[in-house]
Formats: sequence, C-alpha cells, structure tokens
Amino acid sequence: MATPVPVMDDISIAALTADPYPSFRRMREAASAVWVSDARINLVTRFDDIMTVERDHGRFASTNPGSLMNKVMGHSLMRKDDEAHQVERKAIEPSFRPGVVKNHWTPVFDAIADRLIDAFVESGETDLFGSFAAPMASLCLNEMIGFRNVAWQDLAAWSQALMDGVSNYGTVPETATRAAAASDAIDAAIDAVLDRYRDRPDATILSSMLHAEHAHSIEQIRANIKVIIGGGLNEPRDSILTTVYGLLLNPDQRARVEADPKLYRPAFEEAVRWVSPIGMYPRRVTRDTVLGDTALKEGDQLGICVGAANRDQSRFSDPDAYDVFRDRGQHLGFGAGPHFCAGTWVARQMVGEIAVPKLFDRLPNMQLDDDKPARLSGWVFRGPVSLPVRWEV
Repeated sequence: MATPVPVMDDISIAALTADPYPSFRRMREAASAVWVSDARINLVTRFDDIMTVERDHGRFASTNPGSLMNKVMGHSLMRKDDEAHQVERKAIEPSFRPGVVKNHWTPVFDAIADRLIDAFVESGETDLFGSFAAPMASLCLNEMIGFRNVAWQDLAAWSQALMDGVSNYGTVPETATRAAAASDAIDAAIDAVLDRYRDRPDATILSSMLHAEHAHSIEQIRANIKVIIGGGLNEPRDSILTTVYGLLLNPDQRARVEADPKLYRPAFEEAVRWVSPIGMYPRRVTRDTVLGDTALKEGDQLGICVGAANRDQSRFSDPDAYDVFRDRGQHLGFGAGPHFCAGTWVARQMVGEIAVPKLFDRLPNMQLDDDKPARLSGWVFRGPVSLPVRWEV
C-alpha cells in the first residue's frame, strides 16, 4: 500500500549543506519521497526510484514553468522533454562529440593545465581550489563556449551565482539578486561575440548553436549557455578536487593508480559517485501517481537526489567509502535517460585523462596539508571548497 509523503521538519538546509549524507540515509530508510520542510520540496533519494523517474517523463516531467532554474537561467533544454529537449540538445552536440573532444579540445585543455601548474609548482604548497581546479574548469569552458575577453574569475563568479540561485530553496533575496546580475552579464558576453560565429563557424558551442539545423532564438541560446556555465564549470572543478582528495585519503589506491595511469579514469568515475558535483535536480509530477511506496499528487515538486542515490547501500557496498576498485556499476553522477549529461566525454577527458594525472605527475609526493584541512560544502551542488596540499620541491 502506498502511503502519503512523510514530513521531516528536523532536517535543515544548513545541515544538508554541511553534510547531507546522514540526512539522505534517513530519507532513504523512510520512504520513496520525503517532504523536507526547510527546503519546501519532496526529495527522492533511492537509486531505483530515481531510475523510475528518469524513464517516465510522462508522469515525472522536466518541464516546470515555476522552477528556480527557469527563473534564474531562462527556459533551457534542462526543463524540457521529448522533441523540444532533443532539438536543443542536438544543437550543442557537435562541440561535445568524442572525436572533437579528443582532436580539438584535448590539446587546449592540456596546455591550460600545464600553464596553471607552472605558476605554483615551485612553491611546495597551494590550495588546489583557487590555483588549479577553478581556473582549469573556467578557462577550458571559456574556450569551449567561445567567449572573448571574459576573465576566468568572472566566469567562475557567474557560475557560482547561477548555481546559488538555482539552489536558493530558502529564498534568500541577496542570492536571487546576485544570480540576476550574473545572468545579465552572461547575456552581454554572448551578445559581444555572436556576429563572429555567424561569419566564422568553428568547434565552439556558440557556433554550434548558431549553425544548428533548427534555428535558435536568442532566448534559447542565452538559457542554454547559462546551463552550460553552471554544470559545465562546477562539475569538472569539483570532480578534479574530489578525485585528488579521494586518492590522497587512500594511499594504497593512489599507489596503484599512479603505477597504472589507465586507472585514473575509474578513479574519476568513483569520485563522481562518491561526491556527486550535481547532487539534486527537480522534476514535476504530472498526475496523481505512486512512486515506490509513496503516493504523489499532480503538481508535486520532486528533488531528484542523485547524490543520495549514489550512496544507496542497496546498490553500492560500503557506499560512503572512496574505492577505485569497487565492482563497477552504473552511477548517477551524470544523470540518466534523455537528460544524461552532454558534457560527460569532456569531463572524462579533462579530469580523468589530463588534470588529475598531470597533478600527480608534476607534484611528486603531493599530500594533504595537515594544518589546513579540506572543506566540502553543498547538497544541490557539492564538492570541496578548499583543498590545501603540500609536496616536495
């Protein structure tokens, strides 16, 4: 028998931000969907339930006019289903194809990584968030989008402001204001280069959109670029840091990975499972229905917590541990179904083949800084916000 959605009044946004996993475990044990009063949304945390949602957009729709993403970024492909989604996704795919990533973007990413490491390699210590992961993700994304004269620091600030806006379930006015300002700045950056790509098509995302089979309005271009700036910056940034953090916490695993560089790719995949950079995204219930053991009503808002599902003990053994060598199984770090992350190949190449291997190769004996512990934060988006390390010079 399906039961009404249980209410959890004792789980705060602050607790989820600091460490969501104890609360996620409680939710998984309670029901297929749980109403968290402080976040004002029903959260779905079980792996199998999330797979059900992703396979049935008839009952669980991405389209949602009232979503925070629509308010912050505009009506992007992420809040569309079926043909409308497919048309806009197809428009960006030329820039993300594996062959284009390997032959065009890999040399760009490689040069950026070396240039960043050159700047601090002789210092013997750094916080990898600010010196490497954030600029690496920002500079690479700048190149891929096709922006000109946009500082990496500005792109990173815009991305954070957008993600804070999309995560603003507590409706903090200052957060909404920062997100709106970032949105306006991105519009201006897009407008500054559109004519260039109309006349000179290339591998950039803006060029792909402008020369797509189905013409895109300026509103579609703007909304989808903002989505890419959000997920396309924070996911590689945070997965670089999480992969490094996981390996540094587990010296035996690190030694095996360094001895066999092919293992950097599964090290990256395990990091995305262990701490999912994009931890939650919304869906809308289209009609009265049942999900697992829970009765849902038409119009209910669902938060799909892949960060929780990736630690579902019914799916993964010892799920809270970072284990490069665990039995390989599908994780949800890149989503699932038609909305599976378009940038997956980019992230795998940038992080698993370039950024992380290069850090371990060029910073011999890199270790965590015992005097400055790493800090992680977030639940809608989660990752290290500081990762101080030391190495021998």
